[in-house]
Amino acid sequence: MKTRAITGFFFIVILIGAVLVGPFTFVPLFSLIAVCCVYEFYRMVYTEDTQPLLFMGVGAAAVGLALVGFSLVDILPYSVFQFGIVGILLLYITALFRKTVHPIQDVAYSIFGLMYAAIPFIFFMELGFVEDTYNAYIPLGFLILLWTNDTGAYLVGKSLGRRKLFERISPNKTWEGFIGGVFMAVVAGIVLSRYFGIFPLWGWVCIALIIGVFGTFGDLVESMLKRNIGVKDSGNILPGHGGLLDRFDGLLMAAPLVYLFLKNAF
Repeated sequence: MKTRAITGFFFIVILIGAVLVGPFTFVPLFSLIAVCCVYEFYRMVYTEDTQPLLFMGVGAAAVGLALVGFSLVDILPYSVFQFGIVGILLLYITALFRKTVHPIQDVAYSIFGLMYAAIPFIFFMELGFVEDTYNAYIPLGFLILLWTNDTGAYLVGKSLGRRKLFERISPNKTWEGFIGGVFMAVVAGIVLSRYFGIFPLWGWVCIALIIGVFGTFGDLVESMLKRNIGVKDSGNILPGHGGLLDRFDGLLMAAPLVYLFLKNAF
């Protein structure tokens, strides 16, 4: 527990610091985290029968995120769509030269790893630039709401949890914890509307609801993945916490939806 607390404290300090310092720390750090998440995904699903194209997939994630990052900080224009098409075609061609048991399955896992673990971070980084110029308080607010939801769900679920949410996927999650997490996120959203501003009260409440609901679904989807392949944690890079995917599973589903909400509501 002590190791977990120390790791969590310093990890949060690094994340908050990178967001607040500016785009030239925010974008590289979360791009690196995204690439590490892709690597963790490939390592998790890698078996004798399933062998995703690890180096090509991680390389594609790194190049794609670099292009996005350079564009966000106005260093150069990019076209991720065209790059993505070329990258997928290269995965197909590379699989022809690999002597694996299920090459199409390998390609499918390679593409899914990019969709699941990398693309959501692009949406998260875009949150910092949703107003065209960088605003640290939007991604920071997102992280605060995500952490508040997780903490509220854990505390309420541990003390009051009775009814299982998805027992076959995650036996420890309860409806009481889910509702408690969403409620705490909404309260945090109300506080953020007062101190961060940027959006009106109803905007922050909607963001909190999206994060509370779909952040939980993101957590459950990762639990489903780990249960499906028979692993406990996505990695061990964070002592006491597991892997980076374990810490950002809620972001993977919530970030794209929050971005779409902000782009269409404001």
